[in-house]
Amino acid sequence: MEQGLAVFSEGRRVTKPYMLAVLASAKADLGKTSEGLELLKDALASTEESGESWWVAELHHLRGRLLLSREQHAESESCFRWAMEVSGGQRARLLELRASMSLARLWRDQGKVLQARELLAPVYGWFTEGLDTRDLKEAKALLEELAG
Repeated sequence: MEQGLAVFSEGRRVTKPYMLAVLASAKADLGKTSEGLELLKDALASTEESGESWWVAELHHLRGRLLLSREQHAESESCFRWAMEVSGGQRARLLELRASMSLARLWRDQGKVLQARELLAPVYGWFTEGLDTRDLKEAKALLEELAG
């Protein structure tokens, strides 16, 4: 993946943040959280340089997930909130749902079950189609868990 990214990115700036995020996610799956965070730092810098902002919300969401794996709860929450704000401003509902689910899970784990449900329910309620997709199935299951 790293070699492919280097070849693909040579002389290009467009889609670089997305590609770095994919690589960061793979690093995280391999337990290389520090490397993943460094890649996300590069991805965010690349968005500043190129002005490409369509994946910024997901970059912050992924950063929050990586920080959460290090038990950096306050920083993680900040990233999830930022991801929600950016995706909401872009009307990127699916990205907002993902960030909302992550923050709701964090709050659930902190015993803030009611706040988690109040956060997630309206975001999930925006969707009238695609209810059989993985993200929406996970959101529904989380809402049911939070209600029960």
